[in-house]
Amino acid sequence: MATSGILRPLAVIAGVGNATGTGAATARLLSKHGYSVALIARGAGSLRDLADEIKDTGGEAEPFPIPEYSPEAISDAFSAIRNKFPSPSTGVNGRPLRVAIFNAAQGVFKPFLDVTPQDVRETLEVNVTTAFTFARESILDFKKNDIADGKRGTIIFTGATAALRGNVMTSVFAAGKHGQRALSQSLAKEFGKDNIHVAHTIIDGQILTDRTRSYNDGASNWETNADVRLSPESIASAYLYLVNQDRSAWTWELDLRPAHEKW
Repeated sequence: MATSGILRPLAVIAGVGNATGTGAATARLLSKHGYSVALIARGAGSLRDLADEIKDTGGEAEPFPIPEYSPEAISDAFSAIRNKFPSPSTGVNGRPLRVAIFNAAQGVFKPFLDVTPQDVRETLEVNVTTAFTFARESILDFKKNDIADGKRGTIIFTGATAALRGNVMTSVFAAGKHGQRALSQSLAKEFGKDNIHVAHTIIDGQILTDRTRSYNDGASNWETNADVRLSPESIASAYLYLVNQDRSAWTWELDLRPAHEKW
């Protein structure tokens, strides 16, 4: 996408962690393909460093740190993003929101009888209630857009194996991810007629990040063997594919896994 001399379309990404995973890799790739990137996460330092990195490579990115993944914090972040990147209708530095990615998650992994009501509330708030608010804010902006290349905008929800099946120790996490998957499917059916593309991804396997490196420290060639773990950059490429899909063949759900995943 050529952007010389014109304002870039906007992408909002919630959930970039310490900038070593899927959210950050997607931000970098979208920036290379001509998007301004609004970054939402809880870690202000990592968020600022990622924004600076993107700017240093010729991109445009701004950090929007939040204290927690709650509906109120997400709504506040969108208000700040709209102030920084006004919509085209204002006529002042206007650019349309075209991509929104909800990559945040909350997991509790305990035996069922050890799970507390607070665990349930916190997990469902992030994975369902906050995801709902993120989608609502995004769709409100998408509906203001002209149709470009067949669509007004794309929302992608990052899911997990637990969105399809529960397992030992995942009762609450699976409930939250099942709920998010159902939300995304409902939105896809409701807003497709408005030329808004809603997609959900199943990430089936461990992603190579700083955290998973520590989990697998000492495991034989885990980090270097692409057969047994997912690359954030490869997931980002799949997300770009979803963003660029023609409206005659939209994907609602995409299942991503390494070649040797025992599924």
